[in-house]
Amino acid sequence: MMDNKMICTDLFENVVVDGKAVGVAFLGRLPYYRGLGLSMIEDIQVSIDGEAVAREDVRFHVRGKTYTLDQMETVYDDRWNFGEKAQIVALKPGGLTPGKHRIEFAVRMRVSYLPFVPTTRDTKE
Repeated sequence: MMDNKMICTDLFENVVVDGKAVGVAFLGRLPYYRGLGLSMIEDIQVSIDGEAVAREDVRFHVRGKTYTLDQMETVYDDRWNFGEKAQIVALKPGGLTPGKHRIEFAVRMRVSYLPFVPTTRDTKE
């Protein structure tokens, strides 16, 4: 499906606050052709260089608004549209060192007509 297009390669950078790297940001796309309300995103999982980022350390940013994954559970008036690039932030003290890194990104979503909750994944270096 759209799994191999989930991670956009045009942004992968440290998030710096007050001169200190506090995390990593990249752009991600929803792998579902219709888009979904944010409350229908069950989970977003991020792994950097094989190390899973805790759910509470993931942030989702789209159209000027930032949400924790717990907050997204009750967001009924905002969407993640098909093809739209959302900024995914993984809080990681110190950020990343220069050089190549491997990022894994998974989205578990609730789709009304499916009898299961699919999880789609993408990995980029």
